[in-house]
Amino acid sequence: MSTMATSGTAQPQKISVLFVCLGNICRSTMAEGVFRSLVKDKSSPYYNLIDKVDSCGTGGYHTGDEPDDRTMSTLADNGITNYVHAARRLRDSDFRDFDYIFAMDNGNLMDLERWKDRGKKSSSSKAQVMLFGEFSGTGRKEVVQDPYYVGRDAFEKAFEQCKRFSTNFLQQTFPDVDT
Repeated sequence: MSTMATSGTAQPQKISVLFVCLGNICRSTMAEGVFRSLVKDKSSPYYNLIDKVDSCGTGGYHTGDEPDDRTMSTLADNGITNYVHAARRLRDSDFRDFDYIFAMDNGNLMDLERWKDRGKKSSSSKAQVMLFGEFSGTGRKEVVQDPYYVGRDAFEKAFEQCKRFSTNFLQQTFPDVDT
């Protein structure tokens, strides 16, 4: 974690995070909603450490759509009621604009790596592209399975994973923050 001096005191540098799945209506929006709930409240110890949080899809199937109703109801059932998002597709600029880009599964990760490596974009990229499940806390990488065709229980599992991964990521990235 890099730091920058502010008034003689080293402060952690703000970071930006992008969550990516295929269509940007289930998993990546779930992750964004959960992550925002942990960092964007003024009482959060991470409030001043996160610059930007967003989500998108590798495909443009749902561009402009709101998140799946089951995503929104799962978030609401867990106390997250202020999340608003319109689906969008991944952009070349995302690799320059975000510090971390988290894929929900291995297919998304491969798509992100191919996208990043096309043309000259990789030389201007600052993003660390990785599987979100690297922060599982279990010692092994996990994937967030697409719950779209599975049902409500799969949305609940995705929520649990997103909360656990987000918490672990924040604790590992900002180890000196009192939580």
